Amino acid sequence: MSSIRVLVVEDDPVAADAHAEYVRRIDGFEVAGVARSGAELASLLRLADAPGERREAVADLILLDMNLPDAHGLDIIRRVRGLGLPVDIIAITAVRDLHVVRSAISSGIVQYLIKPFTYSSFAEKLTAYQDFRRTLVEQASATTQAEVDQAFASLRPVTASSLPKGLSAETLSAVSRLLKNQVAPTSAVEVSEALSMSRVTARRYLEHLADQRSVRRTPRYGTRGRPEYEYSWARESRQD
Repeated sequence: MSSIRVLVVEDDPVAADAHAEYVRRIDGFEVAGVARSGAELASLLRLADAPGERREAVADLILLDMNLPDAHGLDIIRRVRGLGLPVDIIAITAVRDLHVVRSAISSGIVQYLIKPFTYSSFAEKLTAYQDFRRTLVEQASATTQAEVDQAFASLRPVTASSLPKGLSAETLSAVSRLLKNQVAPTSAVEVSEALSMSRVTARRYLEHLADQRSVRRTPRYGTRGRPEYEYSWARESRQD
């Protein structure tokens, strides 16, 4: 899958530069532009074009500050949605008002990130979106309920409180991403080498994913000594 093009929309110059740098640090993303006002974003997206005029997608994702000097984020979201532009939106804002949060969600944003936040939280939101987008791109013109559920589940990363003791959400996400990108089944040894962790730790995460039916676990034949298992991401088979 090609890199996800991101528009950073933030009126504070320091924050805008930081968010753009964060985007560049995450594999699979690139900065398509930076806008510091609603007017600049409108120019980049050509929102002022005549209705019905064909628009080329200049970005796949907008990181949108909800409080811009010349426009409110909700108005921008509604305008983008009303014009049918093929772009997703993640709200990045200090606004905690429940009415605004609900309105943003109902308008079609895919994530809501509240300032201040750490790079880790930022990266978690973007990689969750990346998994969501990858799941949808992998599908053909039709899809199954299980595949739709899997795509939306990608936007809700597992929290530490829902994991068995000793497992972290961040490491689980890393193991999951590795398996999703593998063409062939992968063993615990191979996962441990790829992610620089012990084989025992890798197996614990793989077994957890297998218990959750997120991955398939099958014996690896042809190995000597103790039986070894290999794991592959569970992509639902498509029915005719």
